[in-house]
Amino acid sequence: MNLESSPPRLLLACEPALVWLLGLFAFMAVPVALGGLGLSWDALNHHVYLGWIAQSPRFDRDLLAAASQSSQYPYLYWPMYRLATAGVSGVVAGGALASIASLAVPAVWMIARWCCPGRTWMDFLLRLSGVFLAFMGGVTLSLLDSTSNDFLAAIPLLWAFAVCTLLDGGPSDRRKVALSGLLAGIAVGFKLSNGPIALVMPVMWLIGTKAVPQAAARLSIGMLLSFIGGLIAYGWWGFQLWQQYGNPIYPLYHEWFSNLNRFAGIL
Repeated sequence: MNLESSPPRLLLACEPALVWLLGLFAFMAVPVALGGLGLSWDALNHHVYLGWIAQSPRFDRDLLAAASQSSQYPYLYWPMYRLATAGVSGVVAGGALASIASLAVPAVWMIARWCCPGRTWMDFLLRLSGVFLAFMGGVTLSLLDSTSNDFLAAIPLLWAFAVCTLLDGGPSDRRKVALSGLLAGIAVGFKLSNGPIALVMPVMWLIGTKAVPQAAARLSIGMLLSFIGGLIAYGWWGFQLWQQYGNPIYPLYHEWFSNLNRFAGIL
């Protein structure tokens, strides 16, 4: 095979779907090969409980039932909770959660295409290898046999980066930056530890800018939509924590919020 030649047009046209399907089958193969989904100490301590309170808040019934983890963002654990209460097997539950995690694959492929945009066999294989290697880390693979929410929380952040690869200096760039910012904000709302990674998003939003006003407009749009995305994802949960503890990110920085509440005369 001549690596400098071009693959069939149909293959290139179907490449995104093909890569996603390969990723889906590979992800689902992990829990199937292991015979089920692993239940770690975290799963027994708070993962199932958080999925439960995502559906039915229990602030009026429980007092830190899962210790400090009781205030962790619960909604990404709801799919696992529903699978557990439905009585499905570990293989089915693992396959279902892996299929959701596979939504990260197209985003990674878009980033790989940005790095290797050519239409030769070499470029095609480089993109395929890049996606494959992106998910071959030990921690990443271990998440496919886990009830942890890290994989799900990373999906909108990966898509926020992927959307930026479409920036081309055209009139639709502001909409792309807006979508990227919204996704980045949602990712931070899903998991606050995504925040430090999301801080690099302004660099991505500046791709292809040629003038200061254009750059300023993109940054303003991206940051505004990031704030809105964070509110959409985290707002309701943060409001509940504020009502209970006077701190929307309890127990983090609780002393700061206590002082703020005293100063404002709220508590």
